[in-house]
Amino acid sequence: MLPLTRCSAHEATCAIHCYDEIDFESLAARHTSCLRKRNEMSQNDGGISIFFPAFNDQKTIGALVSQALNLLPTVTDDYEVLVVNDGSTDSTQEVLDNLARGSKHVKIVRHERNLGYGAALRSGFSHASKGLIFYTDGDGQYDLLEMPNLLALMREDREVVNGYKITRSDAVHRKIAGGVYNRLARLLFRLPIRDIDCDFRLIKRTAIRSIDLTCSGGAICVELIYKLRRSGCRFAETPVHHYPRAHGRSQFFTPRRVASTTRDFCTLWLRLVALRRAR
Repeated sequence: MLPLTRCSAHEATCAIHCYDEIDFESLAARHTSCLRKRNEMSQNDGGISIFFPAFNDQKTIGALVSQALNLLPTVTDDYEVLVVNDGSTDSTQEVLDNLARGSKHVKIVRHERNLGYGAALRSGFSHASKGLIFYTDGDGQYDLLEMPNLLALMREDREVVNGYKITRSDAVHRKIAGGVYNRLARLLFRLPIRDIDCDFRLIKRTAIRSIDLTCSGGAICVELIYKLRRSGCRFAETPVHHYPRAHGRSQFFTPRRVASTTRDFCTLWLRLVALRRAR
């Protein structure tokens, strides 16, 4: 599969998010931001890795990778796009194989079986080779064209730039559960960001290399942010849009996954917070 042109990449974004109109003023502003950031990045030879954890995302992952391949050359000459296929049982791997054949910048990491969201993130971080690492999910609920907004906030005195959802576009029960989880995580772990559930993150590779991640499930985001804060990382945040899931179903809100994440969450708190205070 050949990479899409810039125009068709935006059309793919419109298809994923069900846009009714193209906002050309917004596109122009984003393009100007990309060019400005490219000039800044030219002084930094670290490059950018973008990776997507994917599980049964055959209908969205192709458009996301193609968007990344068109976006990244506007900000840097040194880039790669990785996809971690976490044991998908649909045609995700076939889509990825076609993308990899069409671009030398695309790399595929394949888990033979589903190991969990945390395991997929750990694989992405360990295989990313550039100075900056950006990741977001492969289901298309975020707009990749907002990634330059995070780049604009990355400075020498910051290691992490995190998005936070302007409005969460999920079912009511997911909004309630997500809100409770987010508040508990911020309270119990004293996290420095407002939206732990927003997987739209830009992190310096040196910061990732300074911590050891162990979670294989959904609680990895709490572990990631907590350990980055404990290691001395400095954070910035920016609002991002969140869109309804156009295809498939979330893998997180099944009884087994909820139970597993709850267990991991409690284990993390005992190991990283409670026992540390007791020493």
